[in-house]
Amino acid sequence: MAFTKEDYKEMSVKISRVKEEVGKFIVGQEEAVDFILYSILAGGHTLLEGLPGLGKTMLIRTFSEVLDLGFSRIQFTPDLMPSDITGTTVIEESPDGRKDFVFREGPLFSEMVLADEINRATPKTQSALLEAMGERTVTVLGSTRPMKDPFFVLATQNPIELEGTYPLPEAQLDRFLCKVIVPHPDGEELKEIIRRTTGNRTASLQKLMGPEEVRRAREMVREVILPEEMLDVAARIVTGTHPSDSPLDEVRRWVRFGSGPRGLQSLVLAAKARALADGRFHVSIGDLKRAAVPALRHRLLFNYEGEAAGMPADELISRLADLSAGGNLS
Repeated sequence: MAFTKEDYKEMSVKISRVKEEVGKFIVGQEEAVDFILYSILAGGHTLLEGLPGLGKTMLIRTFSEVLDLGFSRIQFTPDLMPSDITGTTVIEESPDGRKDFVFREGPLFSEMVLADEINRATPKTQSALLEAMGERTVTVLGSTRPMKDPFFVLATQNPIELEGTYPLPEAQLDRFLCKVIVPHPDGEELKEIIRRTTGNRTASLQKLMGPEEVRRAREMVREVILPEEMLDVAARIVTGTHPSDSPLDEVRRWVRFGSGPRGLQSLVLAAKARALADGRFHVSIGDLKRAAVPALRHRLLFNYEGEAAGMPADELISRLADLSAGGNLS
């Protein structure tokens, strides 16, 4: 489907209104709001990391209301089984006395799914979720069922209280289009949160899009032009995360494995979604530099020396983005 310049401007206005509407309930968290939205538009999923009480559940619930999408929340615990999230087949008796097997859908069969504290579930249950994310289908007793369309998973994990948790392996972290770190609010944001949550004013949210409009936006993201020189920049950023090919001495010394092809796909799609949000139909250097850290921060595996040095992946990726785009390292 061919889209016009006016289509992109119109969609950009709608996306801006969505962000403004989400801002009625959510204070701050600009990166989280932006990249959750970019992930939805790009057809990917987001991993959100932050301390308890920072409004992660409210954030995804607000998005589901504004985008008019179905919402379900799954609280991950060590005793959660795969069938608890995917659903199971039960025997049901019909009015005429016949007994048949009927599939009961689990909470995973929704358009927006909050996987709360995903690192508290066992690897078996984590894999069931990640299979649905990657394949967009669930297979139960030999029968394959498609997920909703659109289908978006926001998984959260708590960086503290690591006892009794099952951290996601790097290969499974790679399934997420981006990883967003939710910072603690500053003083002014804290005061605004208190004003909104302890008073008697209640804000009502408008439904601004819908499943059909989200699918249309996703098609528009795919149609955003990626010039060859921008693809070269993106490829240099991703290649620079590998110790054997990196221009940065810190990467060569401290990184064991860098990002793979899926990281480049995520970087490009996030950059395209950002371009659409700005009403443009081509990717710019600014799009790639803005998307680089959220798209790649969870795809770098440090060696022992790197872990001991405490060098954050964000700083290395930012420097690689500046260098790949023709900037300096300062």
